[in-house]
Amino acid sequence: MRDDKSILIFGAGKICRSFIGQLFGQSGYNVVFADVDQKMVNELNKRKSYMVIIKGKTEESILVPTVRAVSVLDRDAVKKEIANASIMSVSVGKNALEKIIPVIAEGLKMRQELTPGKPLDIIIAENMRSAGEFMRSRLVELLPVNYSINKLVGLVETSIGKMVPIMTEEDLKNDPLVIFAEPYNTLIVDKRGFKGQIPEVKGLNPKENMKAWVDRKAFIHNLGHATASYTGNFYHPEADYIFEVLADNNIMEITRRTMLQAAEILVSFYPQEFTLKDLKEHIDDLLCRFQNQALKDTVFRIGQDLPRKLGIDDRFAGIIHLAQKKGQKYDYIVYAMAHGFFFRKTDEHGKLNHQDELFLKTLKDNGVEKTLIKLCGFHSGKKNKDLISELQIHYLKLKAKKNLTNNLKYINNQ
Repeated sequence: MRDDKSILIFGAGKICRSFIGQLFGQSGYNVVFADVDQKMVNELNKRKSYMVIIKGKTEESILVPTVRAVSVLDRDAVKKEIANASIMSVSVGKNALEKIIPVIAEGLKMRQELTPGKPLDIIIAENMRSAGEFMRSRLVELLPVNYSINKLVGLVETSIGKMVPIMTEEDLKNDPLVIFAEPYNTLIVDKRGFKGQIPEVKGLNPKENMKAWVDRKAFIHNLGHATASYTGNFYHPEADYIFEVLADNNIMEITRRTMLQAAEILVSFYPQEFTLKDLKEHIDDLLCRFQNQALKDTVFRIGQDLPRKLGIDDRFAGIIHLAQKKGQKYDYIVYAMAHGFFFRKTDEHGKLNHQDELFLKTLKDNGVEKTLIKLCGFHSGKKNKDLISELQIHYLKLKAKKNLTNNLKYINNQ
């Protein structure tokens, strides 16, 4: 029997529990997680609730009640959950998303058999552009030819602006279900993506032009975060937290002006959606949130995964391509991006992210251009020629600056 106040959430990670699960759980929904981590599944089923600790000027504890979980490896159980859920969400990352789409398709077929014509809205809580188009194309390949996906499946893109830090091993030992998060609690969703009624959930903020808001997240929030992380790590490699590097006025100024340059580009593309005044206020708010000391967000978390974050359509290169289309300046943005080639931050155990290890080895062996083409999705030939050339120039200048700084430190220590 269908429960019209239940949400099935693929993934029981940080965003799923601190954001999606919290919003719907606090609004009276039964929350069902589907995850590959059997220990997490067992613990959620045992306790049937979990705690979100809000880290801000004051600390707040929020209990998320009426929770249970299933293993994504149990396909039959997952299909039944899809068939019976009133709404669904996915937040597993692009690579894992590809792997779960087949079982989602099977669940949608079962749903149609049990309750013909009943649509299912899927909130896509992923940090990726054109997420709805990506999911739709994969589902169409797996669903029957006569399955009316346009009527039966709502693919609701989102803009995920909530910051959730990496939990330390000590924190997780104390409670494997507890999650830390910042106070920000607004989930921007694509109003046009819904096939059913938009849920009455506090914190949901439906928008008509979702592409503009996804770009605002990628090219203001993500761009600013990465700029602070990469420039901060370049000049302050000993600093662990993002608030520490932003305490340097020079890093703060580089970050601010880079975000403002991106804002000017966005306004030219979405004049009906944003004004420069609006985006300046958004930038000021973000910079304040980035400096939240209670959150203890790390330079490592924000900067890691260089192949993706320096990717052809991601936070730096994506907005640069928009600027190129209109002949706008992007000098601050490309300068900030170049600092990413020197990112060497490690986790609490002193280990590099595996993707960063691969990136840095490729950079050392093959140089900037081949690294961008091989790992970051750049194209050889004329299309990205100017951007690659500019990055190479900045890279060589920064490398010389880094070598000079290291030599001076060596001399001073003698």
